[in-house]
Amino acid sequence: MGEVRGPEAFDLLQAMNTGHDGSMGTLHANSPREAMGRLESMITMGGFSLPLKTIREMIVGSIDVIIQAERLRDGSRRITRITEVVGTEGDVVITQDLMTYEMTGEDETGRIKGKHVGTGIVRPSFWERARYFGMERELAEALDALQE
Repeated sequence: MGEVRGPEAFDLLQAMNTGHDGSMGTLHANSPREAMGRLESMITMGGFSLPLKTIREMIVGSIDVIIQAERLRDGSRRITRITEVVGTEGDVVITQDLMTYEMTGEDETGRIKGKHVGTGIVRPSFWERARYFGMERELAEALDALQE
């Protein structure tokens, strides 16, 4: 699926919750936390009268990872945050950053320099699910590559 802009967010989450592993969508938000709020808003825009707690449980049951891409001031795009959706605590969706992009300066042409930095979480909560699908090695390699 491409960009999610409205009530189709509900359809996407329903599809993800009914066994469609590997689903993906995009939406515009300034942070992973804001992305959660935007999803909630888009679902309610569709006229669904679901309690907020139910919507949040759908989100947590559907989404494992949020990858934030950002256009930097030099015009380049970078993955600036990889965040996992862990669960809920009360009515709050709990997320944790796995990796962030740290700007270290600029080169002589004004291009942003930086590196991806792990937050110290060695095994994300979806690790066992990756193992179930035989993706444990690929996940470890991807996490290692981002830290280089």
